[in-house]
Amino acid sequence: MEERKLNMPLSNLDGWKRTHNCNELGLSNVGQEVCLMGWVQYRRDHGGLIFIDLRDLQGLTQIVFAPEVNKQALEEAHVLRTEYVLAIKGVVRKRPEDMVNPNLVTGEIEVAVNEFKLLNTSKTPPFLIEDRVDVSENLRLKYRYLDLRRPKLAKNIILRSKAAQSVRNFLNESGFLEIETPVLTKSTPEGARDFLVPSRVNQGKFYALPQSPQLFKQLLMCAGFDRYYQIVKCFRDEDLRADRQPEFTQIDIEMSFVEEDDVMAMAEGLMARVFKDTLGVDLETPFPRMSYAQAIADYGLDKPDLRFGLTLKDVTDIVRGSEFRLFARAELVKALSVPEGAVLSRKEIDDLTDFVRIYGAQGLAWIKIKEDTWQSPIAKFLSQEERDGLTKALDLKPGDIVFFQAGPKEMVNTALGYLRLKLGERFGLIPEDTFSFVWITDFPLLEWDEDEKRWVARHHPFTSPQPGHLDKLKQDPASALARAYDLVLNGNEIGGGSIRIHSQEMQREMFNALGIDKEEAEEKFGFLLSALEYGAPPHGGIAFGLDRIIMLLCKAKSIRDVIAFPKTQKATCLLTDAPSRVTSRQLRELSIRLREKEAGKMGN
Repeated sequence: MEERKLNMPLSNLDGWKRTHNCNELGLSNVGQEVCLMGWVQYRRDHGGLIFIDLRDLQGLTQIVFAPEVNKQALEEAHVLRTEYVLAIKGVVRKRPEDMVNPNLVTGEIEVAVNEFKLLNTSKTPPFLIEDRVDVSENLRLKYRYLDLRRPKLAKNIILRSKAAQSVRNFLNESGFLEIETPVLTKSTPEGARDFLVPSRVNQGKFYALPQSPQLFKQLLMCAGFDRYYQIVKCFRDEDLRADRQPEFTQIDIEMSFVEEDDVMAMAEGLMARVFKDTLGVDLETPFPRMSYAQAIADYGLDKPDLRFGLTLKDVTDIVRGSEFRLFARAELVKALSVPEGAVLSRKEIDDLTDFVRIYGAQGLAWIKIKEDTWQSPIAKFLSQEERDGLTKALDLKPGDIVFFQAGPKEMVNTALGYLRLKLGERFGLIPEDTFSFVWITDFPLLEWDEDEKRWVARHHPFTSPQPGHLDKLKQDPASALARAYDLVLNGNEIGGGSIRIHSQEMQREMFNALGIDKEEAEEKFGFLLSALEYGAPPHGGIAFGLDRIIMLLCKAKSIRDVIAFPKTQKATCLLTDAPSRVTSRQLRELSIRLREKEAGKMGN
């Protein structure tokens, strides 16, 4: 696209100063001489008049070029086009009654321009700079600096800034210290893959980018800084989803001489402050609490959305002797009843069947409850006793639809848990403008990794077991519970933390349970084990996902809409074309050699 030819030169500011932003003027300013600066949003040429909506970060103001104000300025204004950058001086005047725009804060006034400077031109943008634009996300990410000019995204970034400021204000007032921790650190893989950074000075060795500041914040507790926080970048080399990025931002907090209630009360106060400062919403505290076991039993997931009902029911005992063999032999059978009036076609049910297959289900059994019959492919296999039992357990009524899932516990709970959310959206059961918080507690300390055939930490290896549960690590690892807690908002985990292990003996016991022998423990975590020998205090903390919180505050569908320069789902930056190749010289300096087919693509 070629730049349009101009008959006038571009200007500098030459001492001009903005007096107001483009969302600030109203009737109280009528008659004042003002100076505005911004971009041309829309241009309307009415022959003898030219109207322009001038936009800056805060909003829009209509400016008008009129012959009775400055005829030369009107003639020169004919060159102005969308996204040109202007500075204007003029007088605020009231709009005619029939031209008032009630949708704009500045809709009752306009500025009659008596002088302007053209600060820069613009190519025709690849998409309109407005919220209702229908364009692919990839194109928006490629031209992210233009995308961020759109009011909706700009508001998201402004709200993010307000939230971060609110976090800092609350924690500073609560006696916390903001302390930075290293970005180049030691690789201690226990969870997601690390991003590795080769060292030129120490050939053959690598730094890792931190997945979290976990170990460093525990070391700060050992150092006596008993209230720490940091709004920090973290890095995980993992497959991405709508709510994940390879680099993300945490609100990281740690406290000494505390127990669970202390950390949770602080976190509730922090959330209340952020919601009040950003949305003007008063949250009711304390937040409700629910055990992990109860969450799984009732909702199938450890991050339940409590804004609506539809709880799961265990009906294993009712159908244990059923002629329907899948029910009779299953480890677990659960049902989800959708209330009267929920009409689904057979095609829609087939689509739901395909949906639960994402979570490992082989199919989806269902029954439509009619006035005088049960409509279902499996109805003929159910005895009258089983029908009576299901009717009582599920409080079935004509018009209800019941979905069943049978098989291994984890699959059954996960498939029905996500089906519950799908049905809640489908039937409009989830209220908007509602914020439902819940603490999930009493998590299992460990979980079995089928691929590695060993126990792994459900949260991380530094989480303390509940009192009396240390012995269970040897006798019955599956029954050991953790002093861990997650904060869930509207079905999204927004924060998680725990009381940490603060004795070396207990930490070694945990490593043993995880199959980490003494030599490996010293290699990976020797510095922590050493610190625990020097009077480490009892401590605990929590980390919040800032990106996810902002996404919920903004009602965005993806955290990419609340991050200034995000990556795609393939972890690439379409704006800068990162990651990119480096030169052979750079690789030689790092003593790195690529495979032959990759080396052939390198530059010099």
